Amino acid sequence: MKTIYNVKALCVVALLGTTATMSAQEDTSKKQNLDREMTLEREYDPTVQDASKVNTLPVIKEPEVKKMPIDYAGFTIAADPQKEISLLPSGNIMTDIQYNKRRGYFNFGGGTYLNLNGDLGYHILSTDKDQLNIWFSHRSTNGKVKYLQIDEKVKAKLNDNMGGLNFKHNFDKLALKMGVKYGYSGFNYYGLPVYLDPASSVVPDFVSDVETNQVAQTIKANVGVESKEDAPVGYLLDLGYTNFSYKYGAGKQFDGPTEGTFNLNFGLNAGFGGNQRIGLDGNFQYFNYSLPKEIEIPEGEKAGYTYYFDNFAAATLSPYYKVEGDNWHIKLGINAMFFSGEHKKFMASPNISADVEVADKTVLYLKANGELKANSQYDMFQENRYTAPFSRIMPSRNWLDGIVGIKSGVAPGFWFDIFGGYKITNDNYFFAPLLNNVKDNFGNFSTPLNMLDSKQLFIGANLKYSYQQLFEVSLKGVYNNWKVEETDEFKSIGFTKNEPEAYGMPEMEITAGVTVRPIKNLSASLDYYLATGRKSFLITDGEKNMKNINELNLTGAYNFNDTFGMYLKLNNVLFQKYELYYGYPLQKFSAMIGVNINF
Repeated sequence: MKTIYNVKALCVVALLGTTATMSAQEDTSKKQNLDREMTLEREYDPTVQDASKVNTLPVIKEPEVKKMPIDYAGFTIAADPQKEISLLPSGNIMTDIQYNKRRGYFNFGGGTYLNLNGDLGYHILSTDKDQLNIWFSHRSTNGKVKYLQIDEKVKAKLNDNMGGLNFKHNFDKLALKMGVKYGYSGFNYYGLPVYLDPASSVVPDFVSDVETNQVAQTIKANVGVESKEDAPVGYLLDLGYTNFSYKYGAGKQFDGPTEGTFNLNFGLNAGFGGNQRIGLDGNFQYFNYSLPKEIEIPEGEKAGYTYYFDNFAAATLSPYYKVEGDNWHIKLGINAMFFSGEHKKFMASPNISADVEVADKTVLYLKANGELKANSQYDMFQENRYTAPFSRIMPSRNWLDGIVGIKSGVAPGFWFDIFGGYKITNDNYFFAPLLNNVKDNFGNFSTPLNMLDSKQLFIGANLKYSYQQLFEVSLKGVYNNWKVEETDEFKSIGFTKNEPEAYGMPEMEITAGVTVRPIKNLSASLDYYLATGRKSFLITDGEKNMKNINELNLTGAYNFNDTFGMYLKLNNVLFQKYELYYGYPLQKFSAMIGVNINF
């Protein structure tokens, strides 16, 4: 079983190297600094922050207890597609229409490559006691893109749908929150499916399946209670369940697996001494897998499959002590984490933070934390939908995620944040391509290369300036220095003689934006993103340098009144060719026009 796991945890990169094996548009700290693909719920309020807000003291405020993921929002929609899914237009989905107190909203946009965006939401109840809202979001595309490696085009298809219902009732001393959500995602593994011979100018025939749509479905439900924020004894109890399933495995002839996750969040804290508080936060998850009956065999292998699916549990306990003064805050705590299964592990990490006002509206801050990442199939799909659907990987242990910096809003209209940090993670993962060209199987999985220990040093600065309501300027730059080492299990495979790298991760990232409002109802935004120094890994050719992501987007919006508005989006106006994951080219220049309606 251990051998099977090792091959699996490598995401069957070695196994898929042979022809006999199976051969298939907000911000930070998702995985690393490069944005990851994830669908979230958020309040539907795309207004730009008032200029006066950048002058407020950037105090680091921590909640007393963990907030539930189904926290009620006035309007909830799917978050912007991340850069992994730039098949859709990147940048903000919505315009800066300032939404009012009306109960409903409707947004719809269409553009080139058959890109479609749509959102619909409505308040059914909206009182101090009860809030009930329903929402639905759609993102799709169906256009041809060109491979960077060969002179060949392929159709990249996507059909994402997400809808849900959220409810909250406020009692005198606590709040009851409930929510349900359903997600349906259809897409094809359109990535380059062939092994390339550098000495050959002949494009091989594609025999693998780049046309069939994979289907991933998600059902989520939560129910929980939470004390009032000012309660002398704070508490939280939240129960949740997630069912995530694939329709297919390695190809449409193979049924896919189903993952069920039971989740428990809890928190308890109490204040004393006027400015002190002690508490305990916790999380427990249990992952259960259902495999197709025809592949439920003791050794876990059949018809090209190499399965690693053992049921396991993951738990975190975080006791802490907090104290605050007139211009400072300190939190001291520890995270004790454990996961079960064949390769069960225990770990502990710090859970500390501090900030102090060192000058007028200037704060010096630090944080040191850690995390146990379950790396479930649902987690992997949120980051990269093109990951392999036929295996899971070992949980990652983030021993340290530390950052220190200084924030200031001392100058009128100007705000800056200068920071540096260090991360240590065992059994980390980086996405690498599986360029297989096997008949009737999916053509290219961008799958997590696991069992790598990583250390990341990063430094950066974030600057913002706004002048009244006329314009805003922002600039953020981050430099990353990675050191990646093989684990003993990885070395035992003899996978490669090369030193591993942080595949897909940028060495340098620059994000810039300008928003101008020449008249009251008109706004124009220019957004730029640059990511350099990325590498990938191919079984046949070793390391490959990837083209820089160099993307410039333009958005214009006009509000006719408080009911109706229109927007125009021009994406990748520099006509750059690049890919986020090797073999998966993104759209070149695209345009979209849309409307927003309040009702």
